[in-house]
Amino acid sequence: MNIVTMGLLASLAAGMMTAVGALPVLLGQSVSRRANDAMLGFAAGVMLSASFFSLILPGIDAAEAMYGSVVIAALISGAGIGLGALVVAGLNETLPHEHFFQGHEGADAGALAKIWLFVLAITIHNFPEGMAVGVGFGGGDVANGISLATGIGLQNAPEGLAVAVALRGQGYSRRRSFLVALATGLVEPVGGLLGAAAVSLSAVLLPWGLAFAAGAMIYIISHEIIPETHRHGHQNAATAGLTVGLILMLLLDVILG
Repeated sequence: MNIVTMGLLASLAAGMMTAVGALPVLLGQSVSRRANDAMLGFAAGVMLSASFFSLILPGIDAAEAMYGSVVIAALISGAGIGLGALVVAGLNETLPHEHFFQGHEGADAGALAKIWLFVLAITIHNFPEGMAVGVGFGGGDVANGISLATGIGLQNAPEGLAVAVALRGQGYSRRRSFLVALATGLVEPVGGLLGAAAVSLSAVLLPWGLAFAAGAMIYIISHEIIPETHRHGHQNAATAGLTVGLILMLLLDVILG
């Protein structure tokens, strides 16, 4: 199996974890707001840890080995992080989408059905995560790719639950809420395929791809997830979840990578 196929399958497996997380809603179970915020905090912690330990640091190492200069490596990493954050910020401002509790953001959606606004919002979130997994495999480091896929999959479960719970709160049926959560996860293998293919075609793109994916995820953590988890007075639970997620991803990266 070549690394592009591995990146595609791993990002697909990670994306499918959104459906696993949404299963309680399909089965009629409810989740408290406190638990939901804690789980979203956990997702943020996993993403934050993955951004640094599985993306930024390996990207700096790859660039240093390529150019023989730690200064150039740091500059490439910084530029890639900034570019990733800038692209997602641009998508966030341009594409019409609906946040779970913040409401509408981006361009005027016109007659676009509200459920597709939710799908667009999660698409903006999940695409960089899939790309991160693909880039991890595309660089030839299978262990790092597995670590990323495992971590992203773990954080996708509470994210999928959050999507389904939010849609149920908007009046959608259990079945439709579950299916939308499942659909949002299917965006990740698209990002995984593109990321793996790009860096496997040109080694020069590897440090840029790793830093870009990290910047995109850091933007999402700061702009979307953390503000959402602190909105309802459960910031202590959310912060505890973030800490646990960060530590768990760190352990996964060290043990698997």
